[in-house]
Amino acid sequence: MQEIKLVAIDLDDTLLRDDLTISQFSKGILQEVREAGVTVTLATGRMLPSARPYAEQLEFDVPLITYQGALVKNVFSGEVLYNCPLSQEISRIAIQYGRSKKIQANFYFEDKVFVERVTEAGEHYEHLAGIPFTRVDDLEELLEQGLPYKMLLIDDEQVIDQELEELGGVLNGKGFAAHLTKSKPTYLEVNHPLATKGVALSKLAERLNISREQVMAFGDSFNDLEMLEYAGYGFAV
Repeated sequence: MQEIKLVAIDLDDTLLRDDLTISQFSKGILQEVREAGVTVTLATGRMLPSARPYAEQLEFDVPLITYQGALVKNVFSGEVLYNCPLSQEISRIAIQYGRSKKIQANFYFEDKVFVERVTEAGEHYEHLAGIPFTRVDDLEELLEQGLPYKMLLIDDEQVIDQELEELGGVLNGKGFAAHLTKSKPTYLEVNHPLATKGVALSKLAERLNISREQVMAFGDSFNDLEMLEYAGYGFAV
């Protein structure tokens, strides 16, 4: 077994308990691992401000993998290691698809989450993320200001798989590729093709001069697959 030098851990449903806190047991284990000289980071679909409190609580002065892999940034120093937002074209298609289905579409820009509508399926998100919605009349107008790190479509569990297939078909039909995955049974994540936890983790390992054989990762959902496949030791929990 290779000596482990880098560990990446998903937050929701992996490190976090149902009440969105980290147990004292987990904190103790992570501290022991770090004291042994291993770099430990978080790898989450959450936006950076939503992951920040956990990084501060754990004193993780390292680049965090956030926005599903679209941004790798140290919350203490502000250093950006990797930055891979959505294109304007894919963002526009996702916005229009969400409107056509009358579902909630979250638009992540400048560390805020913008929405045109809040649905019953998505109203819990503010509590989960700890970030309030910023309501706007037209998400497409935001594209004139800049590009989102990702978009998140929220709908009932019974239809989200079908919508993932439909949106993928719409994008392919227009000649575009995106990384589509689920982070929760009701969450359809829309990212740049190179904005995955796996790509982001590889960028971090490269910066630290660590081989993939020396990387360990923990996750629980479809959005963790690329990360678990990249790591020399990947564990689904």
